[in-house]
Amino acid sequence: MKIKWLIPAIISSFSIVVIPAKAAETRCGWLINPTPANWYLKDKYAQWIISAQGGYQAGGMDNIPPFNDDEYVKTNVNYGYGCACLDVVTDRNRIRITTIQGGEQLPLSTCRQDPNLPKIR
Repeated sequence: MKIKWLIPAIISSFSIVVIPAKAAETRCGWLINPTPANWYLKDKYAQWIISAQGGYQAGGMDNIPPFNDDEYVKTNVNYGYGCACLDVVTDRNRIRITTIQGGEQLPLSTCRQDPNLPKIR
């Protein structure tokens, strides 16, 4: 009978270590794709690396929102930039986006009129 009560007591005495997941944050600004596989998000704080050709690539690249041609500036054939908000996990030390969880395209005027964003050509 004592064993019946002893097992739950032993199991409950183990402490469970929970490592918190990094919280997603919403970052808005210029979403730039100047050349193949090179992606950046330039907000009021930094130019966040999303991917670099032949190297780093954030998880969730397929969650980058598609751009409407009317709200996208082509600067290099099919490459260019637009305005967007992305739900991301970042590595602030490396100024990288590590995971893209989702996002939405915004009108170009939103970024153009934001005094906190750098001007882009």
